Amino acid sequence: MRFATKAVHVGSETDQDAAGSVNAPISYSVTFDQNRQKEKFEYSRTANPTRLALERNLAALEEGRHALAFASGLAAETTLMTVLKAGDHVVCMDDVYGGTYRLFTQVFADYGMKFSFVDARDLVAVKKAITPSTKMLWLESPSNPLMKIVDLKALAELANSAGILSVVDNTFASPALQNPLKLGIDIVVHSTTKYLGGHSDILGGAIVTSRDEVHERLRFSQNALGGVPSPMDCFLTLRGIKTLAVRMERHCLNAKRIAEFLNSHPAVKTVLYPGLPGHPGHELAKRQMRDFGGMLSFELKDPAMAVKVLERVKVIIRGESLGAVESLIEHPASMTHASIPKPQREAGGVTDGLLRISAGIEDGEDLIVDLREALVSR
Repeated sequence: MRFATKAVHVGSETDQDAAGSVNAPISYSVTFDQNRQKEKFEYSRTANPTRLALERNLAALEEGRHALAFASGLAAETTLMTVLKAGDHVVCMDDVYGGTYRLFTQVFADYGMKFSFVDARDLVAVKKAITPSTKMLWLESPSNPLMKIVDLKALAELANSAGILSVVDNTFASPALQNPLKLGIDIVVHSTTKYLGGHSDILGGAIVTSRDEVHERLRFSQNALGGVPSPMDCFLTLRGIKTLAVRMERHCLNAKRIAEFLNSHPAVKTVLYPGLPGHPGHELAKRQMRDFGGMLSFELKDPAMAVKVLERVKVIIRGESLGAVESLIEHPASMTHASIPKPQREAGGVTDGLLRISAGIEDGEDLIVDLREALVSR
């Protein structure tokens, strides 16, 4: 099956219950009668039929053998880090979600893990950062919020040659646009809150892998830590995924139109969107993605204008998160990436004048008019 068909059907097969339900039934049961079941269910923290349906769907979309669902993206990341121990070293790209940075530097660093942050576009820098204690390479592409594109195939080969796990947070691209496992990456993580759920009404996370031993270790941790999603959140995520293919077409179209508009606006210093030919990762994105995504960032010439833009937008919503049907705009320096120290944040390019947009599925012209009016000097 091709992607759009898998998104609609995998996990929702009609043999799940006696009624032949078209949608996966919501199983609220905490415990199960073990004398009356086809599959082995004991307790919902360990396994739940609705969660299993979602996990089967997620594995199929990412073209992996195994998937595990969690209560949030950070719950997935926290569980994933249980494959490491005190003294282990992680090479992480320098532009990642602020919550990931906070988790690594303010939580797991206290447990004896070590982290180095490097520009993963530079393969030589990544190779130099790997030490005998390095166990993991953590990547994003496109990255949050600077939209860096890294060569996933080359980095997967580098990690494999060094004997370390490679991880990609694929939230920005979604499996509709990019499948890192097919490029040799070991593990994919998602905030299913974003494009997969798609409607700003659920929190969720996921881990997908084709490595059996990694999956078994993480399945144990999923049960032991208990950061699992509710059956209703699993159902809503599955429902959102059914329209992922068509939603991503509009997300990408609107993001491209917004990027082109901003790229010619006199108040804008720089537009960061891999779909623009001038983006340094444009050609690489063309090779490893099926489209350029619905996320973009832009830097204003006057940083003081950033807050004014946030206050003036009427159609686009000022808010954190991304990947939903409504367009969102946020200020990374004070919102999603506020946990990164200012000197480090600004050195990396997350300045006070940087704004990030998640293009929704509204009429693109309305979004451009909204931005045009918000950018007027007053």
